[in-house]
Amino acid sequence: MDHHPASDTDTIATMEAADIVVVAIYFVLVMAIGFLAMWRANRNTVSGYFLAGRSMNWVAIGASLFVSNIGSEHFIGLAGSGAASGFSVGAWEFNAILLLQLLGWVFIPVYIHCGVYTMPEYLSKRYGGRRLKVYVTALSLLLYTFTKLSVDLYSGALFIQASLKWNLYLSIILLIAMTALLTVTGGLVAVIYTDMVQAFLMVSGALCLMVISLVKVGGLEGVRTKYMQASPNITDALLLSLNLTDSGYCRNDPKPDSLKILRGPMDPDLPWPGFLLVHFLATGSRYWCTDQVIVQRVLAARNIAHAKGSTIMAGLLKILPMFVIVIPGMISRILFADKLACISPEHCMQVCGSEAGCTNMAYPWLVMSVMPVGLRGLMMAVMIAALMSDLDSIFNSASTIFTLDIYKMLRKRASPREQVVVGKLFVVFMVIISIAWVPVIIAMQGGQMFYYIQEVANYLTPPIAALFLLGVLWRRCNETGAFWGGMAGFVLGALRLTLAFFYREPLCGQPDERPSFIKDIHFMYVAAVLFWVSVLVAVVVSLCTAPPKEEQIRTTTLWGLRERKKRREQERGKDGEDMNSLKPLNHAHLNGNSLLEKDHPEKISDVQAKLLNHHDTPYLGNGHTVTSNGTVAQHQIQNGCHPSAPTDPGAPEDEERAARDVEEDEEWCFGGVGGAGGGRCMKGLEWLCGFHEKSSKPQVRSAQEEEKIIDELLHEPRGTRIILNVGLLLVCSVGVFLFIYFSF
Repeated sequence: MDHHPASDTDTIATMEAADIVVVAIYFVLVMAIGFLAMWRANRNTVSGYFLAGRSMNWVAIGASLFVSNIGSEHFIGLAGSGAASGFSVGAWEFNAILLLQLLGWVFIPVYIHCGVYTMPEYLSKRYGGRRLKVYVTALSLLLYTFTKLSVDLYSGALFIQASLKWNLYLSIILLIAMTALLTVTGGLVAVIYTDMVQAFLMVSGALCLMVISLVKVGGLEGVRTKYMQASPNITDALLLSLNLTDSGYCRNDPKPDSLKILRGPMDPDLPWPGFLLVHFLATGSRYWCTDQVIVQRVLAARNIAHAKGSTIMAGLLKILPMFVIVIPGMISRILFADKLACISPEHCMQVCGSEAGCTNMAYPWLVMSVMPVGLRGLMMAVMIAALMSDLDSIFNSASTIFTLDIYKMLRKRASPREQVVVGKLFVVFMVIISIAWVPVIIAMQGGQMFYYIQEVANYLTPPIAALFLLGVLWRRCNETGAFWGGMAGFVLGALRLTLAFFYREPLCGQPDERPSFIKDIHFMYVAAVLFWVSVLVAVVVSLCTAPPKEEQIRTTTLWGLRERKKRREQERGKDGEDMNSLKPLNHAHLNGNSLLEKDHPEKISDVQAKLLNHHDTPYLGNGHTVTSNGTVAQHQIQNGCHPSAPTDPGAPEDEERAARDVEEDEEWCFGGVGGAGGGRCMKGLEWLCGFHEKSSKPQVRSAQEEEKIIDELLHEPRGTRIILNVGLLLVCSVGVFLFIYFSF
């Protein structure tokens, strides 16, 4: 008969009726808010579904940025790494405080200026061609599936298993289905509004746990003292485990530098040169400044002031994870040292079912042991909120880049309505992939989950960071240089990742026979090599080939943005125009929302709207075409999704072709059923998918009106600019102070 470690398992409670009620209330609240947002939102346009009509304020976006990043893998992974190695993992959170400001002050103005929906689309506009766009799109979807999606589900499953004792498959399928329902039906509006609720829930629940836990161990000073003494009781473990001998275990004491964030150059967890000199540029900027999940939310802002305000708010919120996740993970080790610091693969298997270690159970065990009835339900709701917020972010962003960067490239004449349908169907496809991945996740060994994510990202993403940084900051970089630079870094990174999976770190007590370049070189140093190799190849090849065209760098670089501002200042000086007199943007008219035909139905006919999908009229390159009367027609896929230019509306053959295209679109969306009966059968599905409103028609604006809209999006009143810059200085100062405080 097997013996299991007794002491701690008996003290870990299970969910009671009051806890289940709290979880049920959470589900009802989030679904109600999501469906309310869905009902009020315009989900029938590309901008309305994918960018929330560019109407969101800084509070909503800041909260959504925070919860989109803090998924269930953070609660499990950060707390687990805190239990295993102390403060070091908090460095990623403090680094994000600074990187978010880089996003708001450098990258977002450029993205708004060139008018993009997706990050692969930016590369396509900046460099031209398709191959970079396809490369980044494919890599992004793979990373979403095999790091974010899989790890989220695994970490959520761990918490559910530890607290509810539910059937694992049933609970995961239920969570995925509910998240996908909100994402499919509501688009980014529903995602952001439900994220606001989940942000409040996460922060309040995690703060409750932090306070209760700190009181239990004597405050932060008690954590510092008791953590360094939290070693497992070897004698008890040997007595309780039949398969262990005096020589068959490993010492699992706290590491000497556990109370420091930045450590020596050869530290296996966080070498300071690798982190400070590499992570900020190579991998941190790739995630926080070019990842679709993050950038898509900021692009939904009303204007640049709200975008910058959201990054300041998200930066301040990123102070919290160290205190509400990492430190509670360390407290969990203090309370459960004999279990979390298991001394051998056999011992770990007996304690938590994973040979690689049990530190990933730090947060669930802490919740179930120190939280009272009712608050345990709150924390269960927090974990579900973290899982759902991360999943809905992944679903929405992955469907965006698939639809606008892959499907639109394959089917150039796809109507806006068709693109929204495809985006929603792709979410359903991802749900199926997620459910099919569950057995693989369950079989995956525990280890330190957060470091697993970072290792995979450090091998694959540095070349992407190099391409974006060169694209924004260096006008001379061209498509050939960017492609070969990206390929050089990708091939080397993929080779190193393959070797890392082939030569896995041995379990405790086993000899380490890996080659020296695998076991002795930290993955951050590998990321540095990949980043600078990509930069070097891109620079050399670019200088040896023709420079990019002027239209490729006019709106897609930081220098182009500055030149635009100088031109505007000169023009205002001549004309005496006061930019403060600019009227606030009417976001119902921006980015293809459907109120245009209600206000100005005479401006465009159905056939003329359809004619905007053809190929002969001059194309401005930013989602607009110049019609025969000198106005600018704005396509549903605005600014850089490369719609085909229209022909002359006066051509009879074009009118016939446009009419046929309208019929083809209706057949595509409704299967060509036709008839009143088919229409009645589709009414419910049409409403659910957001087609209860009439399809939007392309807007017709003059070139001057388009320029004014960009000016308004990029305009900051003087008083607002001062407040934002003070906020920038404050949040960056706090980030630097926290690095210094936790490093000495």
